[in-house]
Amino acid sequence: MGAAYAAVEPASESPEQPFYHESILLEEVVQFLQPVAGKLMADGTLGGGGHTEALLKAGATVKGIDRDADARAYANERLARFGDRFEAVEGRFGDIATLAQVRGWERLDGILLDLGVSSHQLDCGDRGFSFRLDGPLDMRMGGDGPTAADLVNNWSEAELRQIFWDLGEEKFARKIAAWIISEREKLKFERTSHLADGIEKLLGRRGRNHPATKVFQALRMEVNDELGELRRFLKVAPDLLKPGGRLAIITFHSLEDRIVKQTFRDASKEEIDRPEWPAPQPNPGYVYRLLTRKGIAPGGQEIARNSRSRSSRLRVVEKIQNLAH
Repeated sequence: MGAAYAAVEPASESPEQPFYHESILLEEVVQFLQPVAGKLMADGTLGGGGHTEALLKAGATVKGIDRDADARAYANERLARFGDRFEAVEGRFGDIATLAQVRGWERLDGILLDLGVSSHQLDCGDRGFSFRLDGPLDMRMGGDGPTAADLVNNWSEAELRQIFWDLGEEKFARKIAAWIISEREKLKFERTSHLADGIEKLLGRRGRNHPATKVFQALRMEVNDELGELRRFLKVAPDLLKPGGRLAIITFHSLEDRIVKQTFRDASKEEIDRPEWPAPQPNPGYVYRLLTRKGIAPGGQEIARNSRSRSSRLRVVEKIQNLAH
């Protein structure tokens, strides 16, 4: 199993802003998506609206999708000056095909995903994402579905161990799951501090990352079905793009990056081959031209300015103009 990208959770550098989020790889996103007047784009992870604002400034029209009501409210206020070129849409990016159909969107010139949890969600203790700030053990990006507390209080030891291993790539998954089962018999988990402090006491502090980092990542990903949503999106994305339209995805850890990398690579092969075949065959899934052979990482200056960007990778594809083989 590949190592997860490093995860750190420093405090926001602009806590006075209600939904501060420094957009990652902003210049690179604009460079690849090429927003200009007349282009229609979708930001599937609107968040604080930083990437969307850059696309709007360049002249594009942008539909910003987010399940988080706080994000939509802040973005609406921040981007009001762009008038009807911006629309904040309630929903999940995994449901983008339905949203496009219901709202009558035309084929898109560009789509952006900036995956993971926003700085606002990490820095707001009452959202329950942070192992650094005490709050209810929630972790839901929207307001529906089971919370992280529901999982740790009700799931079996085997189920918890599996998600810590699969989604968190946590090598102490077995030990942590066993501790949770024992601990919840004494006191149900309701607060983030109960879980984070208990894991730190169990494992001790190693290196610069908090020992609860990967467990919190795994719980967040399970609560919000992050990998399932990503797979659903990737399946429908080609049909939403115009020929020549571009798809840019920023990932933050190895699991989601592996899915994006594999999908882009498979869909950019004109032919496929098998040892038992006499010759290569046309690839029925050929829809993209790969624009980034390797994931683009932030430069040293951006990492110094925003340590949360350290693990990010940007991958971009372009829908091919002619699907005939």
